[in-house]
Amino acid sequence: MHDKIKEVLNRHKKLEELLNDPEVIARQKEWQKHAKAHASLSTIVNTHQDLKETEEELKQAKSLLTEQKDDQEMKEFLQEEITSLSERQEEKKEELKLLLLPKDPRDEKNVVMEIRSGAGGDEAALFVASLYRMYARYAEKQGWKVDILSSNPTELGGFKEMVFVVEGHGAFSHLKFEMGVHRVQRIPTTESGGRIHTSTVTVAVLPEAEEVEVDIDPNELRVDLFCSSGPGGQSVNTTHSAVRITHEPTGLVVSCQDEKSQHKNKEKALRVLRARLLDAAEAENHAEMAEARRLQVGTGDRSERIRTYNYPQGRVTDHRIGLTLHKLEEVLEGDIDSFIEELISADQAERLKKVE
Repeated sequence: MHDKIKEVLNRHKKLEELLNDPEVIARQKEWQKHAKAHASLSTIVNTHQDLKETEEELKQAKSLLTEQKDDQEMKEFLQEEITSLSERQEEKKEELKLLLLPKDPRDEKNVVMEIRSGAGGDEAALFVASLYRMYARYAEKQGWKVDILSSNPTELGGFKEMVFVVEGHGAFSHLKFEMGVHRVQRIPTTESGGRIHTSTVTVAVLPEAEEVEVDIDPNELRVDLFCSSGPGGQSVNTTHSAVRITHEPTGLVVSCQDEKSQHKNKEKALRVLRARLLDAAEAENHAEMAEARRLQVGTGDRSERIRTYNYPQGRVTDHRIGLTLHKLEEVLEGDIDSFIEELISADQAERLKKVE
């Protein structure tokens, strides 16, 4: 840890020099880039400084205690101070360890989320709508913006799939653990016997790609225009505003029909395509990541799941961290902070094991 701290302190000092260099100040884009890097390192530098000051105070308190002979009241005060400072020292050490963990460069990105019905037919499609609402409400509480990119509605008010973007600082860092199979257990309104049905929905979470990150050659795209349709395939638009884009080198197909404007549909379809191409490129470069994504997303079979939403018992269980909350209604209204915080903590603990 000492070497990492030394490296951060040196880098922080060099960045401060660059930020005060008139030539760099004149180049605003470069200055802003350095300012962002400086700000991210400042948290580590300040925490390290707090730790050093705490250690110095602890050293002084221990020294004063050895000098005390007859003043029992002062001894008790110093012992309490030493206990408090020792606890603070450990807290700062742990905080520093976490800050020094390698950052996922994708964490600050917007995300493209894809929710698809798996096993369970209409019940699964209805739960796609419930999950979309859950994530939209969660995003709203964070002050983030949600924009639907494409959807495929069913006649009963559900969706075969929903694709949307969440725009906000740190969106990917919070939502990336939502990737996987979500299982729902409830009694359908059409079930006269009161039997509980189990359905599944798959969630994919992709960091949104910037245009500079994914170079798409327009000559490699096949763009088809068609009339948008509603539930059951019924036509809801007589103009050819819906867009289907095929990326011929990879065979990836993205369609969008939510907007009345052909231009807007094409723009949204390209956002999804860029995110999928970036995800595919990263998976290809990191076989381990590709395997993790395969395990998380799965096939949508009922036996696979990361989280279960049980309506009759009003509970939600995340199987990866063994956390069960008996507040289904609140969770579906976007109160998923407890799960996200625990998943982030579990991930940090796992990564700490690898560096210690």
